[in-house]
Amino acid sequence: MMLSRSIIRFISIPCILCCLVAWSPFSFLFSSAPTAPPGSTEWINQEMTKIQTQADNLDQDVLKLGLYAYVRARHQGLDDKQLLTIVDYTKSSNERRLWVVDLKKAKVLFNTWVTHGKNSGTDKAVSFSNNPGSLKSSLGVFLTTGAPYVGGNGYSLRLSGLEHGINDNAYERDIVIHGAWYASQSVAKKLGYLGRSWGCLAVDEKTVHPLINTIKDNTLVFVYYPDRQWLNNSNFLSG
Repeated sequence: MMLSRSIIRFISIPCILCCLVAWSPFSFLFSSAPTAPPGSTEWINQEMTKIQTQADNLDQDVLKLGLYAYVRARHQGLDDKQLLTIVDYTKSSNERRLWVVDLKKAKVLFNTWVTHGKNSGTDKAVSFSNNPGSLKSSLGVFLTTGAPYVGGNGYSLRLSGLEHGINDNAYERDIVIHGAWYASQSVAKKLGYLGRSWGCLAVDEKTVHPLINTIKDNTLVFVYYPDRQWLNNSNFLSG
């Protein structure tokens, strides 16, 4: 599902540019070679071109929104490692719909399968919630929080939701990234979709250690679905 041009208009590009183009904390994201001003439309277009040569299955509009959200989050000092994880829940779970991008090097580090919540849908996630006990996935911008730990689902990493009313109960709900046997490509091939979690972002057990070790320590996670209420009201996308 492509994001319509009308939804893209909810992004206030001038607002982002005015406060970010000259912002010095972005300076170390780039080499000494000439480049577009950080946070500018040109910079976002350059990043999109570089990233999509490595991940042609990443929708350009979803990537653009993820970059806008990242710019806003970076302006707030929320990112420590210049990494962005994108999850596109418009895709079926039998597709690779999670990407991790190193924005310092414009390099795609991971592109893998990821689950959604049991009550969000079967092959596709179509319903989302911020409520404890809903067993649904949440949308929006998250921050990886705390050190990895070994819990009931093995090696795991906590997420803090940054959007009030959208995902800010994630920590309380124990929405984490963890490994699961039902999140493998073989399960997707056999069933036509992955197994489902209780709202967590579960990935293949073979992938979970390197993935978590890469994105731990305060990095941004952008979980997308074209929900108009979220798109219209997100502090990271509108205004």
